Amino acid sequence: MKSYITKVQCLECQHEMSFYPGLDKCPNCNGVWLDAQYDYDKVAKIWQNGIDRRGYSLWRYIELLPVLDTEHLNTMGEGYTPLTRATKIQNRLSHPSIFIKDERQSPTSSFKDRQAAVATTAMKQANIQECVLASTGNAAAAYASYCARADIKLWIFLTSMVPAAKMREAALYGAEVVKVAGTYDQAKKVAADFAAHRGIHFDKGAKAIPGKESMKTVAFEIAEELARQKGFQTPWQAPDWYIQAVSGGIGPIGVQKGFEELFKMGLIDRVPKIGVVQVAGCSPMVRAYSAGKPTAAPVVPETRITVLSTGAPGLGYELLFKANQTYGGHMLSVTDEEAFESMRLLAQTEGYSVEPATAVAFAGLDKLVTQGIIKSDETVVVNCSGHTFPVEKHIMDEENLLDVQLSGSKEASASVPLDGLGAALKRLDEQVTTIVVIDDNPMDSRLIRRLLQAKKPYRVFEANTALEGLKIIRDRLPDLVVSDLTMPEMDGFALLQELKSDPLTANIPVIVVSAKDLTKDDEQRLAGQTSSVWMKGSFSTKDLVEHVVDTLSGTIPEQPVEQNERTKTKELVIPPPSQADNSIADKLQLKKVVLIEDSSIDARLISRILQMKLPVSITHVTDGENAIEVIKKEKPHLITLDLNMPDKSGYQILEDLKDNEELDSIPVIVITSQILSDAEKEFLTRNDVRSVWQKGDINREKLIAHVESELQYS
Repeated sequence: MKSYITKVQCLECQHEMSFYPGLDKCPNCNGVWLDAQYDYDKVAKIWQNGIDRRGYSLWRYIELLPVLDTEHLNTMGEGYTPLTRATKIQNRLSHPSIFIKDERQSPTSSFKDRQAAVATTAMKQANIQECVLASTGNAAAAYASYCARADIKLWIFLTSMVPAAKMREAALYGAEVVKVAGTYDQAKKVAADFAAHRGIHFDKGAKAIPGKESMKTVAFEIAEELARQKGFQTPWQAPDWYIQAVSGGIGPIGVQKGFEELFKMGLIDRVPKIGVVQVAGCSPMVRAYSAGKPTAAPVVPETRITVLSTGAPGLGYELLFKANQTYGGHMLSVTDEEAFESMRLLAQTEGYSVEPATAVAFAGLDKLVTQGIIKSDETVVVNCSGHTFPVEKHIMDEENLLDVQLSGSKEASASVPLDGLGAALKRLDEQVTTIVVIDDNPMDSRLIRRLLQAKKPYRVFEANTALEGLKIIRDRLPDLVVSDLTMPEMDGFALLQELKSDPLTANIPVIVVSAKDLTKDDEQRLAGQTSSVWMKGSFSTKDLVEHVVDTLSGTIPEQPVEQNERTKTKELVIPPPSQADNSIADKLQLKKVVLIEDSSIDARLISRILQMKLPVSITHVTDGENAIEVIKKEKPHLITLDLNMPDKSGYQILEDLKDNEELDSIPVIVITSQILSDAEKEFLTRNDVRSVWQKGDINREKLIAHVESELQYS
């Protein structure tokens, strides 16, 4: 398809750049408020006489959406929701022209489905397979649904104030739900840090291109449908007012842009006024607007309507304030009680059952009309933003929801510093560490699970057959597998063979815990396939648990202690395969990478990034002194190098490589947290380092593409 995107502009520094899938920050200032621009003259010629013959979804407006490949749209028919005249409201308010834009008809009953559809389509185009999202509720359900459809693993961070039904709904779609005992802004901070820590894409909502662009389609649909209901004097017609309940502002920001684009193309004669309605317990925009201020100070949310509890709107308010100054409009607040009353009234008169957040907009409409702010000759459209499906507790329990406490109390106060969340993130990292225990004896698998969870808050999944365990492993891609050998249908040996033959699971460490007396042939079959083998009844449970923790943290000693026949407390160590055997990497024709990194967490993150997309075998080296010997032994196709090693710096390792003719030709990339001086950059260039990547700021897709290109020629 032809793309009509001409450029992207940073709304923070005004820098202009070219668009590409995955673009999510400004290279000039690192700002994340980005805005796409299009060839409006060409699109106007296509749209000027209407677009009646197209399908009825938001994708009928494809020319003004940030999509380059229409063959891989992630869609469930979202968009083109009804625009219905609100006759009972008109009669009650003595106003002749009020319409309801019924977004409840979307796939997950929320206007956030538009955002999720375009955002996940953009992720697919950028080859993003894992995403982190912070939400107050409705976006969680929408993204969970669309990510499930797109095979994108989703982590959702919700505050503990979000109703349990919304959490269960997100979990029902298979998302990983993390409950944060704090405010939404704190949850967003934890989510962003979690994403950066693990190298996962973090969805930035209204700040990102797909989020805002998706909401333009509401404006396009209103203009088309109003023209139809008014008798088609023109193919497009704008209302005088557009009203929506607001939290962060993504809806009206995008809708206003959509109307601006129609006006710029000459298809409508005006840009509507925007009516912003907030709940009184969380109304930073309304407070700033009432004081005539162009910026909004953050507030601590104090409302039962948690979907609207964004306390720090940031640039979102500034954009809406600017629109208000340009086109007119108004901002006001309503109380929780006024919203609840409006919710009941809407159901009993118009027949619309809505959630409280939606009712906020209708309570605001009442005030705008009765106060004379909306005139009697003005056409009004109110966004009926959603009604979320409640998942009953017996369908999806909360036991699998991850819980992050920001303080010692049950609910963290807003005073918890946003830069002091290290302990919470560390605990969360343990909570998302996944172990699969496979044993045909349920008592044994349950015992191992309980032992592990008594030590650390790991997520442990039990399976009582190898086939069941294999399915869980492929679904979850765990950090570790603990398996028995003697099982019906498929034994542990066959399970290991299945795992090692799949590049996605080949590098998952496996610990064998078995009662089987191993023959020499058994030992040879296990050689090089497992981290360790433990004989049931011959070890202390404490040692096994400590070994699992060490394996997951990357602190296993290089020479494991042999089984002590007297105490029978240590693991049985299977010898490495003989020189005559090919390695697993050779059998699978995997490219070899030596990863020199002293941080086990960073090493695991880098390994996951590369192995999710590339057929590579990774050998992790934790100290500089042994790096050269490992490289000589492995003869890798690529070396990734941290510069800040505890015993021998990355600079010294580079010099050692340069001095060795056999190793000098191996490509090296540097992944570091160090801010480099000009002299250090010059040193790396002189030593033929192929690229340098900053930890915490790695573009996963670009790193994968670069490594892939290096491996092609090695």
